[in-house]
Amino acid sequence: MTDISEFDALLDNGWVLDGDGTGITKTFQFRNFVEAFGWMTRAAIIAEKMNHHPEWRNVYRTVEVRLTSHDTGGLSERDWKLAEKMDAL
Repeated sequence: MTDISEFDALLDNGWVLDGDGTGITKTFQFRNFVEAFGWMTRAAIIAEKMNHHPEWRNVYRTVEVRLTSHDTGGLSERDWKLAEKMDAL
């Protein structure tokens, strides 16, 4: 598992560590469905290039994201890197 203390900036930016420490979550809000879906499309392209895919759901202007690394059974550096890229979009 990744050392969580290294990633305080992400936690300060709205990401929340799961209670069991195996993932991080964040809810993104947009002005409307088109902006939310556009963001998801850009995030999907990044995730595909990283070969690291989020668990997410979209309802109208809200996108809920959970990142975890199933192959490691918890958080990995890939989760944090993808979170940073999502925040930058």
